[in-house]
Amino acid sequence: MNGSQIKVVALNGSARKGGNTAILLRSVLKELENEGIETELIELSGAKIHGCLACGECSKNKDRRCAQKGDMGNALIDKMAEADGILLGSPTYVADITPEIKALMDRACLVSKANGGLFRRKVGAAVVAVRRAGAIHAFDALNHFFLISEMIIPGSSYWNIGIGREIGDVERDEEGMQTMKTLGQNMAWLLKKING
Repeated sequence: MNGSQIKVVALNGSARKGGNTAILLRSVLKELENEGIETELIELSGAKIHGCLACGECSKNKDRRCAQKGDMGNALIDKMAEADGILLGSPTYVADITPEIKALMDRACLVSKANGGLFRRKVGAAVVAVRRAGAIHAFDALNHFFLISEMIIPGSSYWNIGIGREIGDVERDEEGMQTMKTLGQNMAWLLKKING
């Protein structure tokens, strides 16, 4: 980046704005901000995001766009392409991620691949909120996006998972909150090494 501002965009796939997933993401973002990194949290709750149609138009057009119109897909893909780091967050729905974050991942992945790897060597990390079980599968699903997109994933002191059901419950998960703090610190360190 040669001296320009490092930026991380966080995409919260939860249906609940300001819920446990947002709390976890904000904890990571706070650590990034403490290191002088610009951040943005985008909540997908209420946003219209269609699933991939497998039409192949992105591969034909190579214009960094999905051919679908009338939803938030392209605006979100643009935000991801402009950022140096991407956080993807999701609550655990039936031992998996939400349909909104999955739709975005599928479309962003294909648009990136069609255009020479828009996310290659960006830093990416997954954050998952869970009531009880299924979080590892959701965590893996988010990480698969980063890996297939040739992104670099920082580690933390444990898997990036916070436990809680009602809004705010994750704040009582001390290990989960510490994991988010460490993730933010490690992500900031990595971003500065890459963009230094």
